[in-house]
Amino acid sequence: MTEIATQLRHDWSLGEINALFDAPFNDLLFRAHTLHRAQHDPNAVQISTLLSIKTGACPEDCAYCPQSSHYDTGLDRERLLPLNQILEHAQAAKATGASRFCMGAAWRNPTDKQLDKVIEMIQAVKDQGLETCVTLGMLSQQQAQRLKQVGLDYYNHNLDTSPEFYGDIITTRDYQDRLDTLEHVRDAQLNVCCGGIVGMGESQQDRASLLQQLANLPNHPESVPINMLVHVEGTPLFSAEPLDSIEFVRTIAVARILMPLSMVRLSAGRENMSKETQALCFFAGANSIFYGEKLLTTPNPEAAQDEALFQQLGLRPMGNNDNVPVVV
Repeated sequence: MTEIATQLRHDWSLGEINALFDAPFNDLLFRAHTLHRAQHDPNAVQISTLLSIKTGACPEDCAYCPQSSHYDTGLDRERLLPLNQILEHAQAAKATGASRFCMGAAWRNPTDKQLDKVIEMIQAVKDQGLETCVTLGMLSQQQAQRLKQVGLDYYNHNLDTSPEFYGDIITTRDYQDRLDTLEHVRDAQLNVCCGGIVGMGESQQDRASLLQQLANLPNHPESVPINMLVHVEGTPLFSAEPLDSIEFVRTIAVARILMPLSMVRLSAGRENMSKETQALCFFAGANSIFYGEKLLTTPNPEAAQDEALFQQLGLRPMGNNDNVPVVV
């Protein structure tokens, strides 16, 4: 283990995190990049593809989500996709350089019968030589154990925002519900994918509090997606003021400093980010993205566009065998 790895902290105060956000931009990026370079290949990016396997009709009222049954966004509802279609998407993802295939279902929490079908998908995707990740909503302890037994690699369950701002965004699920699912996933010894969304009208203090929640978990999430809100007409947050790009880069940098070994994923919202903003995010410590033209139901840069950006920046896709922190 490196010196940094042996000094991982889970006791960050809000004052310390706010001080990072308030630091001069160049100083913040230098510190974040130094930590990033010490633990990771700075020119390698882990690539995942995310597929919606069951779309719409979700009973939750997340104010950002076009899949909520509470809002009229014009989204067509779709039943669980058949296995053959899942495999077609997985094979296409692998062909374009993805090393992880993520599947999302718009459920509050899956029934055991629904989980049986997802388990078939996990096994079939793993047979293609891809890592697997699913996001299915809340899980019981027994369900998390079942997913571990069939070889699932990652479970995604985001905190979304700070505990203080959470009630302004979601009323159908408590913050503790999310923490309980994360505990079940961790107890099952599954890798945790957990992050949040920024640009929902929250304050900088809320962004600091979200990152505090993530960094002070008993174990840092192996993957930390930082999403920029995608404004979807029909959702309550459609008119939310966009977050300044420099503030977004600051959020990536602070996440890297707080969680040096985690994969920090530049996630939703890249479609509206300039090349320069994305380049700064990679420098600040982002080393994972979603590939493909759609993230569940919202737009994402096409693979060819990302390939061109990677070439311009001298970045390369990370393979399954090297998506671990670099020990120096």
